[in-house]
Amino acid sequence: MAASTPKDFIDFVYKPIEGLSDTLERKLGMFSVVVISLSAMLGSGLFVLPALVMLDMGGGSVPVAGIWLAYLLAALAILPAAISKGELSTAMPSSGGSYVYIERTFGPLVGTIAGAGLWGASMLKSAFALIGFKAYLWALEELLGITINIEVAALILLAIITAINILGVTRIKKIQTPVVTIMLLFLAVLCIWSMFTLDMNWNAAFGDGAYGSGWEDVAHATAFVFVAYAGVTKIAAVGGEIKNPSKNIPYGMILSLVIACVLYVMITIIMVSAVDPSGYMSCPDEMPCEGGDAREDPIYVFAEKVGGTTAGTISAVFAVTVLTSLALASLMATSRFPFAMARDNLLPEALENVHSKYQTPHLAIIGTGIAMGLSITLLPVEEIAKLASGFKIMIFMTINASVIVLRRASVTHSWYRPEWKSPMYPFIQIFGIISGALLLYVMGMTAVLGGLACCTVGLMIYFFYGKSRAHPMLTPWRTVRTEFTNATQAEREKRWLVFHTVAEMKPKYPDHMSEGEFVHAMSIIAPNLDRFHLRNLFHEIDSDGNGVINVDEFLYGIDDENLFDNKSDIGKAISDFDIDE
Repeated sequence: MAASTPKDFIDFVYKPIEGLSDTLERKLGMFSVVVISLSAMLGSGLFVLPALVMLDMGGGSVPVAGIWLAYLLAALAILPAAISKGELSTAMPSSGGSYVYIERTFGPLVGTIAGAGLWGASMLKSAFALIGFKAYLWALEELLGITINIEVAALILLAIITAINILGVTRIKKIQTPVVTIMLLFLAVLCIWSMFTLDMNWNAAFGDGAYGSGWEDVAHATAFVFVAYAGVTKIAAVGGEIKNPSKNIPYGMILSLVIACVLYVMITIIMVSAVDPSGYMSCPDEMPCEGGDAREDPIYVFAEKVGGTTAGTISAVFAVTVLTSLALASLMATSRFPFAMARDNLLPEALENVHSKYQTPHLAIIGTGIAMGLSITLLPVEEIAKLASGFKIMIFMTINASVIVLRRASVTHSWYRPEWKSPMYPFIQIFGIISGALLLYVMGMTAVLGGLACCTVGLMIYFFYGKSRAHPMLTPWRTVRTEFTNATQAEREKRWLVFHTVAEMKPKYPDHMSEGEFVHAMSIIAPNLDRFHLRNLFHEIDSDGNGVINVDEFLYGIDDENLFDNKSDIGKAISDFDIDE
């Protein structure tokens, strides 16, 4: 038997599914999932964005009132990604969320790009949340009778939420639960109060001119508010800390998305019916309001109209609290990306360390907190955060594509067994990809450039650090691609998986196969051959007579199409074997 193997055999490294196991403690239930998701969505989406969206839908010059439609369409656009993440999370309930799903599907190169980009985009969004409360801070200054340094206040809050994150996710839940509950009650009281005390103009949200000049304005506004829902999938980033993930993650994300959509639509309709859109601009109350800027404290404007200065001041206190809560949840999710990448040798190993007492990745949290602090101090966070939105849309498109790839490759890669599967597959994933592409087109070159910038950072990390440490893997994407481009190689790769599926059952020598294991493997690959011929074939392959063969000997020795005149479906056999064993 020749010692060398053809260059197009297999040079991958086998990585069993056990590599997905976590060291973090599972403490979060369904209620926690919904609360954390809502707290990650209902911050800037309600307290900052509405007035900006009014002006955007009006073409940038005249505010319009039909923004509820943009919030509704944005929820529909992100629904496929939420559903896809729900399926992926039940197959890979591991901290790291989107990074883990993309890395396991497409390999370490694409995974590094996704992980680094997600970390950067989420970190900047978190930093933006800490700066976002500045529009409401003036009301607190008047209440307290002091002058507040916005930057110092943001850094102090950052230090506090970093410490809370290190103390553990249960403490985050204890803080966010009352914050989200009281905030929703306050907004509900404001809305009901306005309907009983003000002359509501319901036609403003639905009448002529409410949606700008056409579908282009509505589409652009939809892309603008897309970020308001991005937090719905952040809970998947802490999937390793959620109890019963096969139920709590998918249903928790979908439930929180529905709740957020209903709240966004109802509250924005009431806001524009109670206060004319011009009232949310820094210009006179009369329409048209041309040349004015959108106010970044719309809830204050609404609350003051309903209940006077006292209600406005209370809304400012809630805004600061809720935006801080948003940063708290965002830091928790953002820190899990470097944690998961370190686990895969794509970042330094120290970032994988878990605190012995609090069971949290404290170094990843501290590193993310320091990066947020530097961003707040040195960078134009608001502008960069907008650029990062384009990358988030690209990630959601990739998540939808991951489900399609994994479903097609799941027969061969039998580890992919989601306990909850996406309904309407693959149509809902295709819709998510197309709607994401449309949003990128509507957003223009700014979104594309932001996405490319995030990709460039990921490429640099991979080629300067990760490539030399990451091992080439036989990914589902490679399997699907090879089935179309090189059928012979695809069959070899499936046989490679058979070798490792059988060999790993003997942990002491997982890289070698005995005669009995060889017979077992060949019963999957070529069930037409009897045991006598298989024993002779094994001894022929075992040229040095040591009683075992490695993967190269196995592949080279059975690379004979005459053996497989009546070959079985290898992929199906792998899956059946794995289940039966």
